[in-house]
Amino acid sequence: MRDDSLPNVLGVNAVEPMPETSETRDVLKPTSLSPEPVRRPKQRRILPGFRLTLGFTLFYLSAIVLIPALFLKTVTPTADYPSVSQVVQHVYSVATSARALHSYQLSFGISFAAALINGVFGFIAAWALTRYRFPGRKFIDALVDLPFAMPTSVAGLALTQVFANNGGYIGQLLYNWFGWKIAYTSWGILVALTFIGFPFVVRTIQPVLAALAVEVEEAAACLGANRWQTFGRVILPAVRPALLTGVMLAFGRGVGEYGSIVFISSMIPNSTEITPQLIIIKLEEFDYTGAAGIGVAMLVMSFAIVATVNLLQHLADRRRNA
Repeated sequence: MRDDSLPNVLGVNAVEPMPETSETRDVLKPTSLSPEPVRRPKQRRILPGFRLTLGFTLFYLSAIVLIPALFLKTVTPTADYPSVSQVVQHVYSVATSARALHSYQLSFGISFAAALINGVFGFIAAWALTRYRFPGRKFIDALVDLPFAMPTSVAGLALTQVFANNGGYIGQLLYNWFGWKIAYTSWGILVALTFIGFPFVVRTIQPVLAALAVEVEEAAACLGANRWQTFGRVILPAVRPALLTGVMLAFGRGVGEYGSIVFISSMIPNSTEITPQLIIIKLEEFDYTGAAGIGVAMLVMSFAIVATVNLLQHLADRRRNA
């Protein structure tokens, strides 16, 4: 029941409905137009887009890697070899000589052995520096970067003084006790390449181990896994890409190393002469074509090894994710 005694505050009759006319019917008629789609603003990225970054990447790789490799004067006629056929024949004879083949075997073989040694002991060192806290950890962690800061010639001279048979601190003991000769042998080259490649493995594995939570290992232990099962099925798959990357970096560093080996190696052809030393000797003999040919041979073999390792890693990742 309406109370007429209440004042009409709004000044309108709120009870009587508005009369329906043609104008109100048109206004109240529902429309068939769909609402306009909301335009989302274009997402802006802090870094440049795909085209600019890809172009810079291709330019950088071309300027630093491809162009210097393409400009190796291997087939350019010279005064000694006026025709292209003579240049190709000379390059082939130098790059496939017994001296060059032995240097390839020594360089790639010892570099691969040093990389494997660094892979094992580098992983152990990275694990100790990441998982444990002990006095002197910061100092040992800084010593890992010593081969980066030390010039390679100084490193080779220091290693020669340490591992020499006559007067070396460690080399003299090894020679007197076991009859082992380190300096001026292939073992000295292995020691030098292991020294310079060690930081590559440690610094590559450390961030991965730091990001790997300890709770993952504890969960594996709670599920009944022993230590070897935890390492093989939990830890190793997580660090395998970083470990392979570090080993390949150490391998590539060792293949092209010259400064630290020139002091600790006797540079005897077909014995302790590595490929970079042979290239330097060819340059000193003014045989620039032969030196470039040996360099191209090393480039092709290194690229083939890196491509093979990357292919195997890709196949292993696909098999694991399948």
